[in-house]
Amino acid sequence: MIEIKEIDASETWPLRHKVMWPSKPLDFVVLPNDDEGLHFGLFEKELLVSVISLFINGQEGQFRKFATDDYYQGKGYGTKLLNYLIGEARKQNIKSLKCNARITAIEFYQRFGMKVASESIRKNGKDYVIMELDFE
Repeated sequence: MIEIKEIDASETWPLRHKVMWPSKPLDFVVLPNDDEGLHFGLFEKELLVSVISLFINGQEGQFRKFATDDYYQGKGYGTKLLNYLIGEARKQNIKSLKCNARITAIEFYQRFGMKVASESIRKNGKDYVIMELDFE
């Protein structure tokens, strides 16, 4: 059984760490404004397998630290969680939703209607672009 629900920021940290930056200390995946975000987890039989965090500033939203356990990647869990987050963003009356996408994930985000909105930027040894989804 799959369940998506809001969770505490601290519940996202172990999965963020495991998937995104396992060679760094845990603190590396803790955001300074984590306490201001909405954090969602997708659970498979009570096991947290995917997380995403939404930060809202006026009518703009940004999702960050989207991570799915390697074992569960490619099974549609990330798609379910991102669709859920997009629905939550609409409920919050957000007009524009952004993310910093790794270059390797551009095609994934394009399937949700997101468009590349920046040149490539390099951060912590990874290449990213800003992607955006407008709701207007």
